[in-house]
Amino acid sequence: MAQIHKSSGVIDWLDQRLAFTKLMKVLVSEYWIPKNINFLWAMGVILTTLFLLLIVTGFLLLMYYKPDVNLAFDSVNYTIMQEVEYGWLWRHIHAISASVVFLIMYIHLLTGLYYGSYKRGREVIWISGMVLFICFSAEAFSGYMLPWGQMSYWAATVITQLFGGVPVIGDALVEWIRGDYAVGDSTLTRFFMLHVCLLPLVTIVVLVIHFYSLRVPHVNNLDSEEIDFELEANEYLNGDRSKAKVIPFWPGFLAKDFMYVSFFMIFFIYLVCYHFNFAMDPINFEPANALKTPPHIYPEWYFLWQYEILRGFFFDILGISAYNIGLMAFAFAGVAFMLIPLLDRSDVVAPAHRRPLFFVWFWVLVIDLIVLSIYGKLPTGGISDWIGFFSSLLFLFLFIVALPAITILERKRG
Repeated sequence: MAQIHKSSGVIDWLDQRLAFTKLMKVLVSEYWIPKNINFLWAMGVILTTLFLLLIVTGFLLLMYYKPDVNLAFDSVNYTIMQEVEYGWLWRHIHAISASVVFLIMYIHLLTGLYYGSYKRGREVIWISGMVLFICFSAEAFSGYMLPWGQMSYWAATVITQLFGGVPVIGDALVEWIRGDYAVGDSTLTRFFMLHVCLLPLVTIVVLVIHFYSLRVPHVNNLDSEEIDFELEANEYLNGDRSKAKVIPFWPGFLAKDFMYVSFFMIFFIYLVCYHFNFAMDPINFEPANALKTPPHIYPEWYFLWQYEILRGFFFDILGISAYNIGLMAFAFAGVAFMLIPLLDRSDVVAPAHRRPLFFVWFWVLVIDLIVLSIYGKLPTGGISDWIGFFSSLLFLFLFIVALPAITILERKRG
């Protein structure tokens, strides 16, 4: 049994009962981070900050929101936006956070891809990160439906209908998700539950797994150098801090992250106060109307590349309908990045600029994602259809053919 004595302060009191000092060493002061990193490694802390903002503002909005098809639109656009003091601010912060979180996630994802942070024991970090991306995507979609505007309603109709492509159980699955034959009050109630209860809990669990998985292989660095963290930590603790290749999570790493978060928040508050409309589609300020279809239905900007892959195949191929090809391509696009540790067949762990073929592959992928996103928001017809088709085909080629081929070649050369 632990020896309990009169404590000298709060820290000592906690230390006797919870091993507080030891816990802080394990989690903070003796959790080691490579020195050789830059601002791109601050994206995780920025994402955590945005997630906290989403939770806090979500609770504030939850006090006044009504998950009912007859009340939802007015509760958002009149009660919250016009009657509740600072309600507009909480909604803007929530909407901007939901949008910007994907910008930071894409930067975080592409940074990990560029520096090979999915190799050498870091596979669980990568996979848990991609599961987090899926969780945030589901959270964003369910939240987009709650204002019950025109785009909310029709986006829900289109997306839920996609599950009809599942063999055998497709139609029954669509009806189960909607809670009815068509999108309606049952659908709104179900997605409300997902958005405020189930998905946040799942996201928190996956977030804990993601952070925990970082502790074993540790964080990657700018040179993808393999560091003996135990040896370097001993050098740091023995006083040779300039020679050591690592710094403690606190204060060395987190202090810099706080600076990056501060700069980011200046940009964030600017968006909240002056450019909030980019995160809220004008069409969604019209109440949902099942009898009035918008001229062009499209998702938020962060889903546009996947949406374009879904509709990019507009003609049948080898007897397979365009609809089914689009569904299969869309499903693959949803898991493509998660499969990268399997598709990359090279043992080389280095930044992309030191892997010539992979460097070309990376930037072609980035350009292709941008093109898909641009054309995903444009109406169909004419040359846009063909650009969307070839861009979608290129995406599939880059993952299914190009990545395994160039990494096998890289392995053989090595």
